[in-house]
Amino acid sequence: VHATGSLNQLSRWVDEGRGDLVITDVMMPDGNGIDMIPAIRKARPGLPVIVISAQNTIVTAIRATEAEAFDYLPKPFDLPDLMARAGQALSRRVRRADPAAQSPAAPPPEAEPATDPTLPLIGHAPAMQNLFRMVARVLNADLPVVIAGEAGVGKTVVARSFHDLSDRRDAGFAVLTSADLSEEAIARAGERAAGGTLLIEDPAGFSAAAQARLIGLIEAWEVGPGRNQMPRLVSTTGPEPQADVAAGRLRADLYYRLAGVTITVPPLRSRVDDIPPLARHLLARAASQGLPARSLSEGATALIRAYPFPGNVRELENLMRRLALTAAGTEITEAEARAALSESIPMAAPAGASPAPVPRMPAPANSS
Repeated sequence: VHATGSLNQLSRWVDEGRGDLVITDVMMPDGNGIDMIPAIRKARPGLPVIVISAQNTIVTAIRATEAEAFDYLPKPFDLPDLMARAGQALSRRVRRADPAAQSPAAPPPEAEPATDPTLPLIGHAPAMQNLFRMVARVLNADLPVVIAGEAGVGKTVVARSFHDLSDRRDAGFAVLTSADLSEEAIARAGERAAGGTLLIEDPAGFSAAAQARLIGLIEAWEVGPGRNQMPRLVSTTGPEPQADVAAGRLRADLYYRLAGVTITVPPLRSRVDDIPPLARHLLARAASQGLPARSLSEGATALIRAYPFPGNVRELENLMRRLALTAAGTEITEAEARAALSESIPMAAPAGASPAPVPRMPAPANSS
């Protein structure tokens, strides 16, 4: 094993033929580890690269996939997990090719596409990292995508990323909701989304007639002269779209046209370790929009982490905006967080979930 904090040193080792696997961080003192992958592939086409990073965002996962990294592993990680992935990389490694027969160098990766830096697509939890990997793998495929999940988990944000981060980002984008589903409205949305992305919000909530019109539009794209301008179809649904089909709320022939691949966005209660960084992220977002800049005290952080958030990310964002406006100082106290949570509008817990009471925190040792 050779270890270095320099990408320049890594480059020399690669050129010298040292090593059978590269494990690189993204942010290095002399550059970006992902940006170096094309040069590694040019010098050693069969040398696998595993990317590790503390930047646990969807963009990092997408860039690592586009650069053809063997794998991407967010920090902090368990050593056995890294060892298992290293073993897989070494067992699949292609032997070094004859330099004269090497394929041409891959073009350098493009700069990250412009995206809204406030989108809450962050998370270290395995459920979110699996989501990021799946999005990265199918981002530029022609498969239609269904994004399933409970209310408030951020399905529309994930859906929008399929347009904003993909090769279609310079083409049209349109949204279809149950608010206006006349034949003319569906046709206009299709025209706006030509070559780009059509987002269909909760098709199970469409009337039977609207679902039939949508099927007709999709069939016309599939067999008509404008097939090369057919938009990517991305749909959002509840957590169990197949149950909607079984109950007759969603036509089976429409569902199977939309569900080329299904991606489930996890609820906050299944990734509680992501709640504190996400809360800080949302406070920073609120400050960027003109609200007072706030931070969370240790007690407030523990209280928020313990709350199950039946409204998911939407509820958490509303809570952070409320605290940004009402906190007395720059640091949000435990008492302020408790008061804000007690004012939350009660919500029915999702099926199989526990009710959402405000957690009881132990009183400070010096309280009377």
